Amino acid sequence: MDLKDKAALVTGAARGIGREITLALAREEARVAAADILSTGGPEFQQLREQAKREGLEIFPLQADVGVGGSVEEMLQKTLAWFGRLDILVNAAGVISVSPVMDMDEREWDRVMNVNLKGVFLCCKAALPYLIKRGEARIVNVASVAGKAGRPGLAHYSASKHAVQGFTKSLAYEVAPHNITVNAVNPGIVDTPMWSEVLAPHFGRQRGEDPERAFAAIIKERIPLGRPQTLDDIARAVLFLCKSANITGCSLTVDGGYTML
Repeated sequence: MDLKDKAALVTGAARGIGREITLALAREEARVAAADILSTGGPEFQQLREQAKREGLEIFPLQADVGVGGSVEEMLQKTLAWFGRLDILVNAAGVISVSPVMDMDEREWDRVMNVNLKGVFLCCKAALPYLIKRGEARIVNVASVAGKAGRPGLAHYSASKHAVQGFTKSLAYEVAPHNITVNAVNPGIVDTPMWSEVLAPHFGRQRGEDPERAFAAIIKERIPLGRPQTLDDIARAVLFLCKSANITGCSLTVDGGYTML
């Protein structure tokens, strides 16, 4: 599918992987609604606006909570008001925390599931009537290598991402007759706010190292290619799936070999 002039909606778009996907789609001359729970007047969206302006890209910021059905529906209606249609949905919104199961608060389990899994369901459900109208459309769900392998302290996050994999495959079957492809991308170890704010401090404490040193050590120990994955790596994988007509129900892993075994 040629992405020029296509209407796309990306969630979790204000920073990290979602932000890079938003910019990558816009650079392909797609028109992109960039949704995030963060305020459109905040610094993250301001940086996105400035980047888009410098590059002459067409991006429309909007605030939405993907875990709330009413907010998702409002997000869709605003997107449709801007574009008049929807061709591409990328579910990149996600949250993480670290906690052993015995110590995990029920509210934290619910928070992670509400965004990472329910959010994907709500956004797909709300978008499908409009994607079906297009006659050709794409859905890409950002999952994780944690959706392929478990890690201590990440049972809730891993469970949510495993569930996204199953949801992706089932939905791909349902909408294939409408010429809609549904795929997942599994980022490996990417230096995002999720890493710098949550995982790096955790692994640093665990290893008795500075967080940056811990990050480098984990890359060396766990990634066969010996290097972290980049935001651009993940965005390129999403673009590939958006352009591909005959790939559906796929889980594309971009992890430098981390989960090859």
